[in-house]
Amino acid sequence: MELPILYSFRRCPYAMRARMALYYSKISYEHREILLSKRPQALYDISPKGTVPVIQLPDGPVIDESIDIMKWALQQSDRDLWYKDQLSDQDDMIERNDTEFKYWLDRYKYHVRYPENSFEEYQSQLAKFLGDYNLRLETANYFLGNKISLVDVALMPFIRQAAHVNLSWFTDEFSALSVWLEKQKTSQLFTSIMTKYDLWIEGKRGLIFEK
Repeated sequence: MELPILYSFRRCPYAMRARMALYYSKISYEHREILLSKRPQALYDISPKGTVPVIQLPDGPVIDESIDIMKWALQQSDRDLWYKDQLSDQDDMIERNDTEFKYWLDRYKYHVRYPENSFEEYQSQLAKFLGDYNLRLETANYFLGNKISLVDVALMPFIRQAAHVNLSWFTDEFSALSVWLEKQKTSQLFTSIMTKYDLWIEGKRGLIFEK
């Protein structure tokens, strides 16, 4: 039986959230681990922009946006109803993460590359988002209540990156968010998709994940 083929890079936050959705939905697939510094031609052949994650479905279609891969996976199986309630709220938060939050996160992480503002200014901009998330979690276990949703999983890899730039500042300033993040980082969902993968060799079959 032909399986979907996923092109991924272990440390990419977009690829992380796609892998978590595939794991959660128990989808068997072929995993092709690549280096972003040496992207294979096979990736460009199916997605000219050359970013990860990209999944090629057995019947031909290619999905090359991480949130679309997540939603496709949940269409196959969403046993815990990650994406059933407050859909517009979830979509709005994910869109804001992928545009505004990611913009400031890049400048916060790589502030030396962006000398037009100080590290403290970038941290201040990011704190506006983190403060909002923290406020939500002061009265609930997850962003939209006491049950995990798609938005928690979609945002987690990016918040993880933000936290680890200055973990003591993050923990001191955003205690509820810090507790939420630690819960996600130690979950089976996350640890299971963060094993080290052998690099895919072009022309060979990738690692098969069977559920």
